[in-house]
Amino acid sequence: MVSVEESFDGLGEGRRYDIDWLRVIAIGLLLVYHIVIVFQPWAAFIGFPVSKEPLEAIWPFMELLNVWRIPLLFMVSGMGVFFAIRRRSWWQLWVERSRRILLPLIFGFFTIIPLHVLIFLKFYGEGFQYIPNPGHLWFLGNIFLYVLLLTPIFFFLKRHPNNVLFVALRLLLSLPGGVYVFVLPFVLEVLLIKPENFAYYLPPYFGNRILGLEAFHGLLLGFLAFFLGCLLMALGKVFWRNLEGHRYTSLSVGVTLFLIRWLVFHFDGMPDILRAVESMMWILAVLAFGYRYLNRSSPALAYLSQAAYPFYIVHMVFLYLAAFCVLQTEIPVALGFLVVIILTFGGCFASFELLRRVGFLRPLFGMNPKRPSNL
Repeated sequence: MVSVEESFDGLGEGRRYDIDWLRVIAIGLLLVYHIVIVFQPWAAFIGFPVSKEPLEAIWPFMELLNVWRIPLLFMVSGMGVFFAIRRRSWWQLWVERSRRILLPLIFGFFTIIPLHVLIFLKFYGEGFQYIPNPGHLWFLGNIFLYVLLLTPIFFFLKRHPNNVLFVALRLLLSLPGGVYVFVLPFVLEVLLIKPENFAYYLPPYFGNRILGLEAFHGLLLGFLAFFLGCLLMALGKVFWRNLEGHRYTSLSVGVTLFLIRWLVFHFDGMPDILRAVESMMWILAVLAFGYRYLNRSSPALAYLSQAAYPFYIVHMVFLYLAAFCVLQTEIPVALGFLVVIILTFGGCFASFELLRRVGFLRPLFGMNPKRPSNL
């Protein structure tokens, strides 16, 4: 059995390639999700170009993702912080995260987001306006806030590996089904907040009009997922082996609850407790299958892992530009959907190939300032 000290310090643990793969996959799914929105009849109401002819038949597959895609990204981000603090002081962590998160956020706020807003306004014939705002980069603002708030807790756990929390969790993990104790915080969150829409993740500072505790649902849900991501890595193999053994159970419950949400509630009105459980079951299943099958390196992973963050930052520009060009043609909607996917991903790949070769641009898009020698 791995000791608590070993589990937090990561002794004997190499790089977790499955976490890298899950980050790449999650961002890829995010791009596809945003592309699908363009082809839904309500796209304009949430600030997207809208296709004249919808493709509503593909939306149920996005509903499957909707309850867990963002919490999974927050969780993977928290796991990244675990690896960052193993060999850093709290000050070094803040400096490194400021460079990796805050700098791209500020740069994107004034440049990237206004650019795709301009394309959006032109699409709807609204003229040109320069509107700095966080846009889809709100996610980075949340992560930076979580790092600031949780740094004292993370470093306390690092310095006190025999703390009561770890001892209690390891005891629970020794019991049958103990891994599902991590579902409880998310159930308690929806009982406390009572969100109007579980999958509405935008934080209060984004300017939404939700009042009361509901405005903090996205912020608190992300906080819980981010903290849990670091905590799960700190618990080490005792958690991951337990999780792996429950992979089919987690997947079965997730699929069952999704089918209930689809076929019984038609994606509207399912109790939030069940949504929270479904969300975590999908996440636990994804983590478990990733741990079993994806923990291996490859040249593709090395490339995509470096590309994922810049893709996330720039993808909306290429999505809006592709939609602007394609939706004004008369091509069939299914073909238009395929072309928008190709143009969006193609634009992201092309921009990454350029950005990674320009030293002073790299930090603005979340990459290390020095170019790797294999470029």
